[in-house]
Amino acid sequence: MKKNLFLKLAFLAVAFFLALSVYAQSESVVTLSGNAYVTVAPQGEPRGKHMAFIDDRHGEMRNWNNNETVISYYFKVEKSGKMNIALQAKGHSQVEVSLLGKKKNVKIDSDTLIRVKVGTFKVKDHGYVKMDIRGVKINEGHSFGNVAAVVVGGDVAPVVCVAPEFSSHFGRRGPSTHLAYQLPRENVEWFYNEVVVPEEGDIPSSYYMACGFGEGYFGMQNNSPHQKRVLFSVWSPYETDNAAEIPDSLRVTLLKKGEGVKVQDFGNEGSGGQSFMFYDWKAGEVCRFLMGVKPDGKGNTVYTAYFFDNTKGEWRLVASFRRPQINTWYTNAHSFLENFNPVMGYINRKACYGNQWARTVDGKWVPVTNARFTCDATGHKKQRLDYSGGVEGDNFFLTMGGFFDEHEKSGTNFQRKGNTTEAPNIDFSTLE
Repeated sequence: MKKNLFLKLAFLAVAFFLALSVYAQSESVVTLSGNAYVTVAPQGEPRGKHMAFIDDRHGEMRNWNNNETVISYYFKVEKSGKMNIALQAKGHSQVEVSLLGKKKNVKIDSDTLIRVKVGTFKVKDHGYVKMDIRGVKINEGHSFGNVAAVVVGGDVAPVVCVAPEFSSHFGRRGPSTHLAYQLPRENVEWFYNEVVVPEEGDIPSSYYMACGFGEGYFGMQNNSPHQKRVLFSVWSPYETDNAAEIPDSLRVTLLKKGEGVKVQDFGNEGSGGQSFMFYDWKAGEVCRFLMGVKPDGKGNTVYTAYFFDNTKGEWRLVASFRRPQINTWYTNAHSFLENFNPVMGYINRKACYGNQWARTVDGKWVPVTNARFTCDATGHKKQRLDYSGGVEGDNFFLTMGGFFDEHEKSGTNFQRKGNTTEAPNIDFSTLE
């Protein structure tokens, strides 16, 4: 009899601990670092200034004291059902939590991080959830406190979000997207591409890269509401993030540059030579790029970039660089779309890429109609799933950021139709 009772108690204990384990596994902690943004700042003040109070290193908020400021957490649920929400928070205040069309007032009253219940919500479909937090009342001290994380439980857990061990910087930037073009088998000297950025996709801190090659890239940027650029860079063969460390024999050297073009070294992502010119390209307008790669016969390769000035109706030289210790024609033709400012990673970007052509060394133009879509590690490691690409009309397209729900599988091949009979009408003798 005692033996049966003992076995029964042991069974109940095991079941209890298993239940606890399942319960623990059915929660996701959406940290401040990597997943939260200031999406509304006090009127007249830059949003970036208020991102400064989000301390990623310590996972804390500092000096959050304006009730106009809205902090938004983002995470993706992949199934429907009940969703339990709690905050990991400290401070002495009242905050308003808004998600899925509902608002809850929550009281925070602790000097240390505690779990504060928000409520249970019904999720009808999979997709990204935006949870807004706004300060209502400061009961003690000088700030609304610190919401270090959102705890998501219930039927919908686990959720997709940027993990604590992943880079908060790259997580907040969002997943970069790429197109790798299939070039003809002959040696290619020139690659031509056209880019159109739709009005809704024209966002500051974006790089719409058009003509990538094995050793660098060429495209256009929206740097701020008041400045746009055309940017062309070539990596040095010397591997370092500090351009000052590159030996003279391995430096990328400038051969020529266009009017108004600035040239400098760059670092922090490899290093090499970089050129750019200020140019106010317009959303909705076709922007044309021409990129050349050619060996110089002395063990080096020359890279030359031209951009078509729509206001003047002519091709403009950006720059021509010589890279040592390489003997190659055009390889690895690609485009990409990225956000380079983590403060702005919650906003969607989009670009359309069309009418690609390759010009072989014997002067023959060949249409480029196939491309492979990929994303970067932020997407591959399932930290964020707001990335996509494919074919839209006659063009390829890329989009990223903004926490949209449906994504395209990385590695998918696409083929565009479009214009494949009329090659670009370019007089190369006038360019040279």
